[in-house]
Amino acid sequence: MKKILLVGFLSITLLSYGQRKELRQTQKLLDQSFYGEALDVLGQIESIIDGSDQKYQAQYYYLKGWALKGETNFNDAVVSLKKAIEIDNNIRLDKFVDLSNDLIQQVETELVNAAVADNKNEDYSSASTKLYDAYLINPSKESNINYLYYAASSAVNGKDYDSSLEYYMALKNMGYTGISSEFFVTPIESGVEEKVTETEYNLFKSSKEYTNPRIGKTESRLPEIVKNIALIYVQKGEVDLAVLAIKDAREANPDDVNLLLSEADLYIKLGDKVKFKELMQLAITKDPNNAILYYNLGVIYVEQGEFEDGMVYYKKALELDDSYAPTYLNIVGLILEGESAIVESMNKLVTSNKRSDQMKYDALETSREDLYKDCLPYLEKLIEIDPENIEALRTAKNIYYTVGDNEKFKLMNVKLEELENQ
Repeated sequence: MKKILLVGFLSITLLSYGQRKELRQTQKLLDQSFYGEALDVLGQIESIIDGSDQKYQAQYYYLKGWALKGETNFNDAVVSLKKAIEIDNNIRLDKFVDLSNDLIQQVETELVNAAVADNKNEDYSSASTKLYDAYLINPSKESNINYLYYAASSAVNGKDYDSSLEYYMALKNMGYTGISSEFFVTPIESGVEEKVTETEYNLFKSSKEYTNPRIGKTESRLPEIVKNIALIYVQKGEVDLAVLAIKDAREANPDDVNLLLSEADLYIKLGDKVKFKELMQLAITKDPNNAILYYNLGVIYVEQGEFEDGMVYYKKALELDDSYAPTYLNIVGLILEGESAIVESMNKLVTSNKRSDQMKYDALETSREDLYKDCLPYLEKLIEIDPENIEALRTAKNIYYTVGDNEKFKLMNVKLEELENQ
């Protein structure tokens, strides 16, 4: 009996010695970045490692994770490294936890950097997969949840609507908003507020060279997420689910104007301009100083032939924001809507020799010139805001020619030639 026990003891000792030898060999190979060779060596003890001493198990899975990472087999690398951490924690070895965590962080960084490169190269499917893998490394960590959001965006760009819907729904169900803190200080020398990092903020806020330190918040991403869920459903032909997705989000956040706008955007995509107008008018009651809301309502009213109401909303938009170029252009377009009727009437009279018809023609010509003169203040302001707006320059050039302002006609012509020859 004693002899049998001795043989057993010797077998265990030899087994442990063999494992140590293979693990030392693997370490040397990894130090020289021979990842494939290291995996080959580890493969020799794979079948017996789980029955060995746990300290060797922890080392084995750490080394295997390292080698897999070197081979860019990131998912399996993370699984192996997490197992090394688990075993190390169980036996309180405190040897491979930090080393494994460092490698996992490197995997996460490499995945995200590769995804950024994929997005730049318009390989959206690959980018989405890598970002999702980065999220799965630690799905409860707030920064990793952001990776899921970006994975969804990349999936949309790659027209992988099933994956993007899955990711967006997960974000919506976990109540993700993506709201984060932003840090600002104002250098006394320039007087211009600057956005800084949290570390810089903590340094600068007590400095005599900076003033007005403040912490802001980014906008919630929930409205965008819900809107994208709805639009994906529309893309898939599931309109009822699209409407339901927006409705549920609105009920949970009734005062969120951006969600209201997302619902309005959905209805314009569905071609329901009446519902769009209704929701936009509701949005105005909640955010009465938002110029873009008035501008968008003006667009819809004009599209529906309600020109007077459209002009009212455009002018209100200008009152709130006189720097938004499209508003000026649309007002000019709306004013010139009256030109076609005048020209049509003039064409009917142009061949007549009747004095009364000639007088009518002259009156119509004056009305046409008045129309042009009404446009000029808006065109001139638009050109001041956007001096390279070719459409505005051409329209102004034609109007100056028609009303006989040759000096400004020539000026517009020169500007157009400069732009067209760039």
